[in-house]
This record gives sequence, structure tokens and C-alpha cells, in this order.
Amino acid sequence: MLVSCGDSYCAGVRILVVEDDVAMAAALNRALHTAGVVADIAGSGDDALWMAQAAPYDVIVLDVMLPDVDGFEVCEQLRLARVWTPIIMVTARDAVADRIRGLDVGADDYLTKPFSLGELLARLRALARRDVVDRPAMVSVGSLRLDPAGRRVWRGESEVSLTAREFTLLEALMRRPGQVLSHLQLLDAAWDFGYEHRSNVVEVYVRYLRAKIDRPFGVASIETVRGVGYRLREDGGA
Repeated sequence: MLVSCGDSYCAGVRILVVEDDVAMAAALNRALHTAGVVADIAGSGDDALWMAQAAPYDVIVLDVMLPDVDGFEVCEQLRLARVWTPIIMVTARDAVADRIRGLDVGADDYLTKPFSLGELLARLRALARRDVVDRPAMVSVGSLRLDPAGRRVWRGESEVSLTAREFTLLEALMRRPGQVLSHLQLLDAAWDFGYEHRSNVVEVYVRYLRAKIDRPFGVASIETVRGVGYRLREDGGA
């Protein structure tokens, strides 16, 4: 869910900037930080695909021209993967056909380079005000249900109380059922990219989750893939 933006700033919003130009990405990151926006940087389409699925972002700012998978393909693949994070496509092209293509593959808005920080923040504010009705309000995997907007979780008819960190970790697993998420992917989903990657905090919080969503119900939904990471069973342990 987007954090409401004020007239000049979008404090509290976390976005993923997909930009292969290192200098451009760094300048944008500094400017956004000044405006109170937390930004993670992906330098390629492949990085964008896994990062956007591993962490809950408010907005993705997606450059079209990337060195591997272009922005159109990234956007389309994310929508196919049921990642509904609002996407602002960015390109140096000014062709109407490119703007149409971006919207057709699932983008929410479009910016043409060069653009001002004020214009980008205005687009963020617009997305913050938008009531997106065509995106699923609930995430369900077997008997597990998760409400991203209300930050609530149920196992069957029983509501389960989770901390903010536990909720974010479970959401990352539920959005990719049956897929193995690495220790690093889960760390980046529930913490920030500056966190100590050698920490065992993921293992600790997986234990917390199991104690709340599995053990009381006599199921085992979160599987350990030794040497790789964790996955949520596609049936959610039901």
C-alpha cells in the first residue's frame, strides 16, 4: 500500500529504481533520499525481476532501455507473476507507440527523459491517491490468507497475530508459493539492503512464523531447502 505523499515530499515511500546508468541511478537516489523516499537500485532487468518479487515496494520506476531484459519485458513478466506494484516506465524515447506499449504490458504511468524530480514526485503522489480496484486485495495460498492493505493474516478461519517483520516475510513467501527464496532474497524482502547479510535473522524469523502459522494448526507449510533457502508449499500446508 502506498504511503500518502504531501505537497512536496513522499516521505516513507519505498521504491525500486531500475536504471543501468550508474551515474543517473546515483543522482536519482540522492535526490529521492532528500525527498524522504527510500530507493533501492536495480541495474538490470534480471535484477529487477527478482528484487520486485522479493520485497514489497510502493512503486517501481522502470527504465525501458536495459542491457539484458528490456523494461517492457520486465513489466510484462512482473504482471504475469502477479506482482501488482505500480510501475512508472521511464525512457528517452518520445514515441507514442512506446507509451502505448508500456501501458499495454501493465505500466501505470510513463515518464520521458529528461524529467524533473518534481515531476516524478507528482507521479508518486498521483499513484498514492489512486484506488486500484483491479488488483487482488487478498493473497491466498491453501488455507493461508493475507490482507496486504489491512496487514492481517488468517489460517483457515483463525486470525494470526504477526509482527510487522513477520508479516513482510510471510508476504514474500506467499507471493511466490512453491518457489525457493534464498536467504538473501528473504533478508532483502523484510529488511533493507544495508542489513548484515551474514546474520541469522532470517532463520530466527522463520522459526517465529512456524510457531504462529504452522505449529498451532498441526501443519508444516514453510519448507527448508538445505543450502539454498526456504519455500512455502503451494498448498499452504492445507
